[in-house]
Amino acid sequence: MHAFELTAEHHIFRESLRSFIQKEVIPNVDQWEKDGQIDKMIWKKMGEMGYLGLNFPAELNGLDLDFYYSLIFCEELSYCYSGGFTISALVIQYMSAPYLLKYGSEFLKQKYLAPVILGDMVSAVAITEPGAGSDVQQIQTSAVLDGDYYIVNGSKTFITNGYYGDFFITAVKTDPQAGSKGISLLLIDRNAEGVSANKLNKMGWHASDTAELGFNQVRVPKENLLGKEGEGFKYLMDGLQLERLTASIQSLATAQSAIDYTLKYMEERQAFQKKLKDFQVLRHRIIQLIADVEVNRAYVYHCCDLHNQGVYSVKECSIAKLQTSELAIRVVNECLQMFGGYGFTEDYKIARLYRDVRVGTIIGGTSEIMKEILAKMCIDQVDYQR
Repeated sequence: MHAFELTAEHHIFRESLRSFIQKEVIPNVDQWEKDGQIDKMIWKKMGEMGYLGLNFPAELNGLDLDFYYSLIFCEELSYCYSGGFTISALVIQYMSAPYLLKYGSEFLKQKYLAPVILGDMVSAVAITEPGAGSDVQQIQTSAVLDGDYYIVNGSKTFITNGYYGDFFITAVKTDPQAGSKGISLLLIDRNAEGVSANKLNKMGWHASDTAELGFNQVRVPKENLLGKEGEGFKYLMDGLQLERLTASIQSLATAQSAIDYTLKYMEERQAFQKKLKDFQVLRHRIIQLIADVEVNRAYVYHCCDLHNQGVYSVKECSIAKLQTSELAIRVVNECLQMFGGYGFTEDYKIARLYRDVRVGTIIGGTSEIMKEILAKMCIDQVDYQR
């Protein structure tokens, strides 16, 4: 159990959000998955309800609530049986917009962040490149200052919300000779001249748009620089903790949704004249999954406590990301097995969960990167500071 006891207001929020998802999201998920596109009206509806500005200040249309509301938000969204929709929402609120809040000028906040919170604009973060994934220092996209504009050239890939989104928080090299100190963050409009986007064909997350972006002599106003030039790498490393924590909540809630879905199936399905839930071998297997999820949930809630207290918890968030993403894959895999041949069809949501969950050990830093971060901290005594 986490240190902070959820209040009546938290529980009311959960019920309200759950009702909203049941009414506005779940009936549309199958169509969004088929179309490979989320209807933008859902962002407007979520913005009107305040769901896209939970931890943002009131002057930017936010609700200025504690992080436990975001914990609930990430959990409830993850029960909609569409990792694509969930990740699109999480990218907007926790993986791109926070850079605007922390480092954007008042001009940028009013022009871009306030509309995002209202659901009028969709944001993305563009870091990964065809030749640079976890090793952010090796990005090649360049930005050369020319008068009042940066001239941007290069490419990005695996960018969620990159095709239908409105702008990207983009990592660029403003000083190629300075290593990590030569990286800056620029806000680039999707429709700026010289920007191109190709939609990627993915194994899962079909509802979300994931794009490869091209920048060809793109002129970006210098006022679109976030924070200070050359400080982008620090900003990204700071932001990754929230990204990994929300990804951990999503992985764990996805695992829980798979268990709940499977239990319902085991109650209804019969074999050899008895329900699946009455076979001891299946009972014990799913109980082990339930136990593993419960143990991991306690740790993730501990990480949420730390984040709510403002603690820069690199070790804890890395452990949470590693454990929950690996666990979610195992849980969904075992749950699919209990569906037998039906689990291999698209008639049941477990097949979609199986496709969607696999990317969890890759996004936001692979499991191998998480292990190396932890090895540096626990073996080499490296102390990562904010």
